[in-house]
Amino acid sequence: MADPGEDGIMNRIIIDTDIGSDIDDAMALALALRSPELKLEGVTTVYGDAHLRAKMVSKMIRLAGQSDIPVMAGLDRSLLGNRPIWMAGHEGEGLLAKGEELEYDNRHAVDFIVETVMNNPGEITLIPIGPLTNIAASLIREPRIANNVKEIVLMGGATRLADNGADIRVVEHNIACDPEAASVVFGSGAPIVMVGLDVTMKVQITEAERQSLVATNDPLNLKLAGMMERWFDFVKEQHTYMHDPLTVSLLIDRSLVQTKKMNIQVEYDHRPRTGQTVATFADHANVEVCLDVDASRMVRLLMSRLLKEGA
Repeated sequence: MADPGEDGIMNRIIIDTDIGSDIDDAMALALALRSPELKLEGVTTVYGDAHLRAKMVSKMIRLAGQSDIPVMAGLDRSLLGNRPIWMAGHEGEGLLAKGEELEYDNRHAVDFIVETVMNNPGEITLIPIGPLTNIAASLIREPRIANNVKEIVLMGGATRLADNGADIRVVEHNIACDPEAASVVFGSGAPIVMVGLDVTMKVQITEAERQSLVATNDPLNLKLAGMMERWFDFVKEQHTYMHDPLTVSLLIDRSLVQTKKMNIQVEYDHRPRTGQTVATFADHANVEVCLDVDASRMVRLLMSRLLKEGA
C-alpha cells in the first residue's frame, strides 16, 4: 500500500498503457510503482496485443515486489477498426521468459474503468499513455464518466504552440493510432491535461541513465535497462524521450509544467495529417495543454524514484 505524500493527499490512478514498444511506458509504470503519492488502483492495456501487454505489466508489478494491483487487457484494434496496427516486434523481449505463465485479471479493461470511476466519483484519475481506445469505449458505454472522473491526464497530441513547435511532428503516435477515439475523449467535456510533444520532446534520458539503472542491481531496474538497450538499438540512438513518465510525474508534481486552457479538436479524415490535434482558445475550454516543462527537474525526479534515493 502506498503512503500519502507530504500534503497528505494520495492520488488514486488507473494507468492505461500500450507497454512494450518504446521504453517510456515501462519507465512510467515503474515510476508509478515507486511513488508513495500514487495509489495505483489498476493497470489496463490497449492496442495491438493487449493480452501480451497485460503479461508485461504483471511481470513488472511482480518485479517491483507488489501483488495487489489488478491488471486487465482491453481493446486490440482502433475504435472503428479502420486503422493499421503498428508494433515494433520486440514487445516482451528481455522481460518475459519463453513460455512464462503470468496470470492477470480476467475482467475487461473497459468494465474495470467504468466500474472504478463510477463507484468512486471525483476520486479516480485516468492516465492514458497509449492510444485512447479503451478510454473512448468507456465514455461511450457510460458518458457520466466525464463528470465522475477526477481528471484525465493523457500523453498524446501536439499543438506546436510551444517554443519547439518548428521542430516537432504535426501528429503524435498515440492520437494517430486511433484519432476517432481521441476525438471522443477530447469532446467528452471531461477535465483533461494534455501532455503532448510540445513538452515531452524536451525530456530525454541517455545511456548514462541506463547505466545507473544497471548499477543498482535491482531486478526491476535491470529489466528496464535491458528494454532500454533494445529500444536504443531499434531507434539507432543513444537517447530516448520520456513522454509517458512525464505524464505520470504530473500526479506527483504539477509544477513541472506550464499549461494553458484550450479546446482540442482532432482531425480524423485519413489525410496525411490524420490525428492532428488542433488547439483553440475558448471561454469554457476543458483541456489544460502543457506548453513548457522543467525537463532537468523531471529527469531528476524520475531517476531518484527508480534508484530509490532517500528510500
